[in-house]
Amino acid sequence: MRRRDLLRGALPLATLAMPRLAWGRPTGDLWRFDSLRSVAGLPVEVLGAPTLIDSPWGAATAFDGVGDALLIGRHPLVGARTFTFEALFRPDGGAFEQRWFHLEADDGAGGAPGTGTTRMLFEIRVVDRSWYLDAFVTGPGYKQTLIAPARRFPVGRWYHVAQSYDGHVYRAFVDGVVQAEAPLAFTPQRSPGGPGRAAIGMRMNRVNYFHGAVRAAFFARRALDPADFRLLPPGAARSGRGHL
Repeated sequence: MRRRDLLRGALPLATLAMPRLAWGRPTGDLWRFDSLRSVAGLPVEVLGAPTLIDSPWGAATAFDGVGDALLIGRHPLVGARTFTFEALFRPDGGAFEQRWFHLEADDGAGGAPGTGTTRMLFEIRVVDRSWYLDAFVTGPGYKQTLIAPARRFPVGRWYHVAQSYDGHVYRAFVDGVVQAEAPLAFTPQRSPGGPGRAAIGMRMNRVNYFHGAVRAAFFARRALDPADFRLLPPGAARSGRGHL
């Protein structure tokens, strides 16, 4: 079955909570989207007209779902054998399929940006006024989608999402709760052609634009337990429901 054709499901609730003020202890790369000029010291290419808005934790970048995006010349998990990829974001509805965070390696396969064979990403699927998570990773010899259409959340609220790989199992989380998992023969994402690249707010080849906002992302080179997620607000993971 194709990824876009997976079935849809039922709707749980989500509520707002505040994050840890210290942003946790794990080491890694923290990207805050509170500037349209640079992120974590990296220059940003701006497409369209994304804007800075307020979030519960400071400024965030909002995207209109039509032509707004940020491009950054770095894949921060290149070479990692295990990893955690977290983000704080707010989906605001719109098109069914939206790719809002795309990491891609310069793996020598050629082709236009967005068509590379080595990448990891977050997407959402929007159904009425709810959404569900789609996490995906692919590289030489492996490809895995984690998607749970029955686990939906209301749009218009802030959420923590994460994906991780511990050397054996690939997992996806919303507000610290596992949404889906699968065994995976992952190998590090090599980028001999350069440092890789990231697109926030769209797929790298400029389709599947995101309607919503992104506050921050965190990249660790080990699989974190949800209790150690850097961006997860306290008390967010309860009873298998969304709570951010």
